[in-house]
Amino acid sequence: MIRVTSTKIYIASSWQPQRPRFHFPLAHPARLHRYSPQHLFNFYTTSRRSMAIEIAPLPVPPTVDASKLKEFGREVRGVNPGNLSTEEFKEVHDLLYKHGALLFRDVDLSPEQQYALTKAFDPASENYGHGNKKTEGEKKSILHPDLKTIPRVPQVQLIGNGTVYDHEGLAEAKLKHPSHTTFHKTHVSPEDEDKGYTRYYRWHIDAALYDLSPPKVTTLYGVSVPKGNHQRVRYDDGTGDELEVPLGTTAFVDGRNMFDLLPQELKSVAVRTRVKYAPHPYVWMAPAHALSTGLGIMSEGLEVPYDELPAWEEAKIKVLPMLWKNPVTGELHLQVHPCGVAELFVDPLPAGAKREGALYPDGAHITDLKAVRDLLYKMQRPAIAPSFVYPHDWHERDLVLFHNRGVLHTVVGAFKPDQVRAFHQCNLAASDDPKGPTEEDVRRWA
Repeated sequence: MIRVTSTKIYIASSWQPQRPRFHFPLAHPARLHRYSPQHLFNFYTTSRRSMAIEIAPLPVPPTVDASKLKEFGREVRGVNPGNLSTEEFKEVHDLLYKHGALLFRDVDLSPEQQYALTKAFDPASENYGHGNKKTEGEKKSILHPDLKTIPRVPQVQLIGNGTVYDHEGLAEAKLKHPSHTTFHKTHVSPEDEDKGYTRYYRWHIDAALYDLSPPKVTTLYGVSVPKGNHQRVRYDDGTGDELEVPLGTTAFVDGRNMFDLLPQELKSVAVRTRVKYAPHPYVWMAPAHALSTGLGIMSEGLEVPYDELPAWEEAKIKVLPMLWKNPVTGELHLQVHPCGVAELFVDPLPAGAKREGALYPDGAHITDLKAVRDLLYKMQRPAIAPSFVYPHDWHERDLVLFHNRGVLHTVVGAFKPDQVRAFHQCNLAASDDPKGPTEEDVRRWA
């Protein structure tokens, strides 16, 4: 429907005075009588098609080395992510895979629009990344307290902190921001927390890692974002590393960088390795404790024994490449959820590869859990150094899309009970598993 005022044209699928879908100013309002509604609509759509998408680097805090993040992330302007044309979506699609994360500011986005946008990256996908019933009866899952489903759009979850009332069909939702104090072996002291110190919670990929394939894209939409003093992440691993972050940031690292930082002998391991996850990994890991960096689990033998897990099938266990190939750029991303890994399969060096100095030249099946975790930590820890982390400073109505098969991310920090934070999260179990390195990649990097 088209509605014309003295200075603007409003175009909407159904006229809503409070929230027109599109509007633009008129240079010569007095000449409106010369044009029919169809002429005005054609002018609008032609103008809209000619408007180029604008991109800009993500704003990084002064504590981060911007040169280390120059290819990661872009802010996108000039389009409405809830109503992209085919051409606009193609551009956004390629930008996401090239840069890993996209930020749209000041967005009005319904849960239905968020689901549709997320699904557009994988049209054959349908269910939430952990299944539409999430952990369905698995109260022991470490994820169970963190997720509330939007009733009319079960693929979209409500996450955050505090109590939210009358929200998208939920009369009352009590939300709990995950805290390192419930998951790490050691904690920041209450005195240091009062001084603003905190930790990363758990570096991860959004994925069930059992039965369902890892989502291609996650969308996060900030509905209610409390403001407060910045906090300071302490790594507490003997390095002295710290990073100043906005309150309640989501921190991201680029899987391409995680691979690029490796020395040659570990690049060779990465390109030859497949990762086997535990069945029902979020139940399996629930009694265990995380490292102080949030990058993996301590090996204390606390995981739930396989015979005490909910019923599982060997055929549904996920065995995935350590490196996932970017479908647009062809680059390799080191993508491992370190908390859920149980075993590693390393293929032998290909014929003609240099054996001198190579690790596992004849291949290996690594089943010792501590050895698995130690190797992964050695490979992943360099990429979470402060200069490589992008901590997003959330504002209300921010929409962030991230390439879930190309980045790792983590919740950070802590809120007080009366600080209400509400976000909509959507990711969909993919229609296929990630593709690993090609034979050419193996020959190049092994």
